[in-house]
Amino acid sequence: MRQDLMSLPKTLAVDVARNLVMVAKLLDEDPEQAYEYSKIALRLASRVASVREAAGFAAYGVGKYAEGLAEFRAARRMTGSADLWPVMADCERGMGRPERALAMAGEPEVQRLDKAGQVEMRLVAAGARRDMGQPDAAVVTLQSPELASNSVQPWTARLRYAYADALLAVGRETEAREWFARALEADQGGTTDASDRLAELDGVEFVDAFDPEAEQADGVERADDAEARDDAEAPVSGAGDAGASAVSAAAADRDGAPGAASAAGVESADRDGEPRDARGDAGDAGLLEAPEARESREPARDEERED
Repeated sequence: MRQDLMSLPKTLAVDVARNLVMVAKLLDEDPEQAYEYSKIALRLASRVASVREAAGFAAYGVGKYAEGLAEFRAARRMTGSADLWPVMADCERGMGRPERALAMAGEPEVQRLDKAGQVEMRLVAAGARRDMGQPDAAVVTLQSPELASNSVQPWTARLRYAYADALLAVGRETEAREWFARALEADQGGTTDASDRLAELDGVEFVDAFDPEAEQADGVERADDAEARDDAEAPVSGAGDAGASAVSAAAADRDGAPGAASAAGVESADRDGEPRDARGDAGDAGLLEAPEARESREPARDEERED
């Protein structure tokens, strides 16, 4: 439990802490739900700095930048910390005021940030430059000792990725590809889509093997191909009928059995060479006589012999 929650009555502190845990858990996967939990915590304990900070991040996550900035300012007044300075500047960007974000990058508060905070401030400043239509200045803003370092820190992948994206924006595609590759090397947690950007630059297109829409489209295409083949193989009336009969006769000569099924519905012979009709019964009555037909004629033959 956060230290500032200890000032609350125990039962209330537990309720607030539970809501803050849900905010932290859902902030990435379901920001709307995280925002709702933050509103509950804010209603329970609006004078607690950690609650105001969590509410600020939840509002920032759903694009409510003015609300997020107000919560961050309140938390900063309560704690006196400069840790929220970069995200406050990014809220200014989100509100369409990149020049104010850029001004914040030059304030003394930046010097109070740790290394990670200073990198975050540099990323925000570069974004503000691009918002203002200054892509070349954004490239220069990101050039720093942290970018040139070969050591991998939690922020390394994001910094390299931002630099690659800025290079691409000014048409330096070869360099951009190199830095996307370096971002991918440092991205152990999968925080960026550097691999997708590399594939895009290389002209590689990924297809989801389990995409139902793609499978349906493929099935329609196969059906169309099969229909086209059937149309091509179907006999044409007139002179074509003779050609089809010749093909069928040739097949019969090779296999020792009738060829393709005729219009009367007779199927090709089975392995024993016995023809069967389309219902699977005995073939032509003229070729194989049914047993009941033979029985019906037996008495007649006996009468003839008696005569």
